[in-house]
Amino acid sequence: MNKPVFGLLLGGFLGIFDGLTAWFTPEARAALVGIVIGSTVKGLITGICIGYFAKKVNSLPLGVLFGLAVGMFLAFLVAAMPQPNGTHYYFQIMLPGSILGAVVGFATQRYPAGA
Repeated sequence: MNKPVFGLLLGGFLGIFDGLTAWFTPEARAALVGIVIGSTVKGLITGICIGYFAKKVNSLPLGVLFGLAVGMFLAFLVAAMPQPNGTHYYFQIMLPGSILGAVVGFATQRYPAGA
C-alpha cells in the first residue's frame, strides 16, 4: 500500500472519531450523524493530501507540520460556516481537525514507502 492510500484510509478512520467529538458540544448532538459523515469526508481529503505530500517529501517534522496545517485549514473552512443561530464553533471543530492532520502527517511519514 502506498502513502496516499494509507493516508486516505487513516484519515477516513480518524475522521469518524473527529466527528464523534461533537458529542461534547450539547447543541450539536442532534446533528451527530451528519457531523460524523462530514468529518469522515474531511478526514479523507486531509489524508489524501498528506499522503501525496509524504510521497514527495521525506521529513517527519515537515510531514507533521503540513498535516497540522491541512487539518487546521479544512477544519477552519467548516468552522467558518455559521450555525442557524449565528454562532461559530471554531475551537470545537478546529482542535480535533488539527490533531487528525498532525497524527496522519506523522503516520504517513513513518509508514514505509511502497515497493
